Amino acid sequence: MKQALKKEGKYSYLEVGEGTTPIIILHGLMGGLSNFDGVIDYFSKKNYKIVFPELPLYNSNILKTNVKAFAKYVKDFIDFKGFDKVILLGNSLGGHIALYHAKINPEKMAGLILTGSSGLYESAMGDSYPRRGDYEFIKKKAQDVFYDPAVATKEIVDDVYATVNDRMKLVKTLTIAKSAIRHNMAKDLPEMQVPTCLIWGKNDNVTPPEVAEEFNELLPNSTLYWIDKCGHAAMMEHPDEFNEIMFTWLKQNNL
Repeated sequence: MKQALKKEGKYSYLEVGEGTTPIIILHGLMGGLSNFDGVIDYFSKKNYKIVFPELPLYNSNILKTNVKAFAKYVKDFIDFKGFDKVILLGNSLGGHIALYHAKINPEKMAGLILTGSSGLYESAMGDSYPRRGDYEFIKKKAQDVFYDPAVATKEIVDDVYATVNDRMKLVKTLTIAKSAIRHNMAKDLPEMQVPTCLIWGKNDNVTPPEVAEEFNELLPNSTLYWIDKCGHAAMMEHPDEFNEIMFTWLKQNNL
C-alpha cells in the first residue's frame, strides 16, 4: 500500500478520500490490502471516503476465529468510527463477513458490493489439503484463483506460502474455512433488503458462476454483473472494468 495505516486502539486501518457514506472494504482470507489498490485510488478521487480495516484473521483467539466474530469486529469498528450508514465491499471471505454483518446490523447498511463472495459455496483449496513446504503446489493453487495465472505474482505466491507454512496461521486458515461452510447464508438472504451489487468473474473457480446466480436469485434487491476472462478476484484482474461497474451501480442507487 502506498498509504500508511492508522492505528487507533485495537484497530489498524487505511482511510482516504472524503464522502458522506463511507465504503468499507473487507479483504479475503489470503487477500491483503494491496488487492484493492485500484478501487482505493479510483473511488477516493470520486468523492468517496474509503476505509479499509485490517481484519484480525490470525491474531484472534481461536474461539473468535469465525465469520460471526469477524462480523462483530466490523460492527464494533463502525461504531468506533461513529459512522451512521456504510457501504460494505467484500471479496471472498470478506464478502461473507459483509453479508453476516448485513444480516445482524441491517440498520447500518446503505449498500453491499460482493465479488467472489463465500456464503453459499466455495472451493478454496479444491479437494487438496494445503501441502506445507511444497512451493510449486502452492504456486499452482494461487494461479488457479485467477483467469490469467500471471496475476499471481511471486510476491502473492510467497505470501500464501508463508501463511500455510506458519503452523498457527494454517490452523486458523482451516478454522476459518470450516466456519465459512458452517455459516451458510442461503436461508438468510431472502430477508435481506439492502441494495446489493454482485460483480463476478465468469471464470471463477473458487466461487463459480452458478454461485453468483444463486446469490442473485436469493437476494431480493440485487443486480448481477459479469466480467469475462476473469477469476476469483475481479478487482485485481480487471480493475478498470470493476471500478466502472461499481461506480455506475452506486450512482444508480444514489449512493
